[in-house]
Amino acid sequence: ARNTGRSRQEDRTVEVFPVGDALAATEWQPFVKTIIRVTRHTLLRSAATGLWDQRGEVAYYLSSATGLTPTAWGDAIRGHWGIENRNHYVRDVSCEEDKCRIRDNPGIMARARSFALNILRKNRVTNVAKALWNGALSLDHILAYKKI
Repeated sequence: ARNTGRSRQEDRTVEVFPVGDALAATEWQPFVKTIIRVTRHTLLRSAATGLWDQRGEVAYYLSSATGLTPTAWGDAIRGHWGIENRNHYVRDVSCEEDKCRIRDNPGIMARARSFALNILRKNRVTNVAKALWNGALSLDHILAYKKI
């Protein structure tokens, strides 16, 4: 598959392999049925020089599912990263999670952020930063959400 945009061109090749005996007699054998290899070749255009820089990487994925085509696996992997990137972007930009200096039990604050974001998503909030700001200014905004 090929994607272009944002001054880059990315070609991806997806290969699917059955596990076979590769994991025999290991704790992973009952769980992993398929190995997926995604090879990416990317051309990045430098805004400063106009020259193209080439980059390549290989990623491996393990799955308990079988019977999907390489195209279906590629779509599933791309779809997962879209969800992952949207989640991390909101956590980093709106919640400033990367700037958090909590060292003792940081998981508690991460769960609190997840709880807040889940409430906003359940209420179909599209601008998370604005909703967090309004919630900080007035408790009435928070209490007006459904499921609270």
